Amino acid sequence: MSPTDLLQILLFLALILAIAPFLGAYMARVFEGRVGFLAPAERAIYAACGTDPVEEQSWGRYLGGVLLFNLAGFALLFAILLTQHWLPWNPAGMAGLDWDLAFNTAISFVTNTNWQAYGGESTLSYFSQMAGLAVQNFVSAATGIAVAVAITRGIARRQARTLGNFTVDLTRGVLYILLPLSILVALALVWQGVPQNLASYVDAATLEGAQQTLAQGPAASQIAIKQLGTNGGGFFSVNSAHPYENPTPISNLIQMVAILAIPAGLALTYGHMVGDKRQGWAIFAAMGVLFLAGLAVTYWAEMQGNPLLASLPVDQAAGNMEGKETRFGVVNSVLWAVSTTAASNGSVNAMHDSFTPLGGLVLLLNIQLGEIIYGGVGAGLYGMLLFVVLAVFIAGLMVGRTPEYLGKKIEAREVKLAVLGMLSMPVGILGFGALAAVLPVALASVQDAGPHGLSEILYAYSSATGNNGSAFAGFGADTPYQNVMLGLAMILGRYAFIAAMLAVAGSLAAKKAVPASTGTFPTHGPLFVGLLVGTILIVGGLTFFPALALGPVAEHLAMLAGTKF
Repeated sequence: MSPTDLLQILLFLALILAIAPFLGAYMARVFEGRVGFLAPAERAIYAACGTDPVEEQSWGRYLGGVLLFNLAGFALLFAILLTQHWLPWNPAGMAGLDWDLAFNTAISFVTNTNWQAYGGESTLSYFSQMAGLAVQNFVSAATGIAVAVAITRGIARRQARTLGNFTVDLTRGVLYILLPLSILVALALVWQGVPQNLASYVDAATLEGAQQTLAQGPAASQIAIKQLGTNGGGFFSVNSAHPYENPTPISNLIQMVAILAIPAGLALTYGHMVGDKRQGWAIFAAMGVLFLAGLAVTYWAEMQGNPLLASLPVDQAAGNMEGKETRFGVVNSVLWAVSTTAASNGSVNAMHDSFTPLGGLVLLLNIQLGEIIYGGVGAGLYGMLLFVVLAVFIAGLMVGRTPEYLGKKIEAREVKLAVLGMLSMPVGILGFGALAAVLPVALASVQDAGPHGLSEILYAYSSATGNNGSAFAGFGADTPYQNVMLGLAMILGRYAFIAAMLAVAGSLAAKKAVPASTGTFPTHGPLFVGLLVGTILIVGGLTFFPALALGPVAEHLAMLAGTKF
């Protein structure tokens, strides 16, 4: 590794480590009701919604609030996308979307997936981008944060029947966290040259004398929340590889840090809210171990280049540069790709389809583990807590006593619910992916032959079920079959996890505290971090190993053997 590459990685990691404790403590104060500088706006929203901020909800009512709010958001966004040709702020005269693409896109943004089977600047009006997608970027992210906070309360409380109020948590997440941070990031991006206007598209002449249309629009504001909310949906079709979305090395660093800032901070928010900061740091450490391992493997794989090109006059001294921007190089492409798949972000500054087989394998595995390596805002934390329940259960079996976590006995009900939530990933990825691998109507979407074609299918359904949103770009997703099936995978991956973990939190909230004893397994030290990482890799990773062996592993071995497809 060159000193320059090492310096860039260390700078990125240092910024995350510096921001996460501050942001984690601040978010804990927000959800404990100790931040109120926007209290008048907060009260106005509660009055408009008919919400009593003091009234709390059981886990079932909280889940009902999540589902009803998201259903309403889906219906509104679906209508906007279908009728955008009748709506204002459409200077390019964009037509309404076909029903299947509108269905897929509406589900995608409501579930915080932000999968895009279309080109942003060639498909959507400014109104659809702002009033449709950007709004869902805020509220879908706030939904994830709210659910994580409710689950944290369930773990922290004793003999309680409630987990908080969904409307209150959602409102505080938007007003005190997402909105202020988005304003700061948007201003920084405008400073770096990202467009923020309502101007018509501009026709320009290229150096060769050809005509080119330059897209304009309110890009900076949407890019800010797409990163901070781990949404990932690009204003432009090539996402953060586009020079308007990501014009400079500084804008690249700002956006990468924004992707992980809130998810990393929420792990420490958890420690504050359960009354033991060490618990938050243990979860943060487990996430960090997995992140660094993935980063190391991906960087190594991309720096090796492609041996199939060794006989050609192609300089691979800089590594595998296919599908990467020369202005970012391998290190920033790898940092972004690992960050965006560790989080459920989905934005890209390089084409994941062009990564080496082992580099692509890490990106796939990051998603398939459940998007818990920092993960989506909120979703990463409650996904990790699912594995915490399983790790504690396994530890209890190993020492022959009833598992406990933070003074709560982990019993059959909690384990069954956690397993049910975890099963959404293999059902969505392997079940739906198997159909896509055999049905002719689905196979028409696959660009490449051989194991890479299987990797394209696996990546698409991993990204949808994991609510990630990035893609192997050779996969042709804009067909009625893929739009519908990927949309269903997004629903399964989002709400199965939420329902299972809210039910676990409701069960734990009602329990009495059990005093710690000499036999209590500590859940804040290196031993527990190691057990948690092992549980994630064994329970999560081995589920998908056979499929990965047929896809990226087989492709890597074929590449080494000189086999082409």
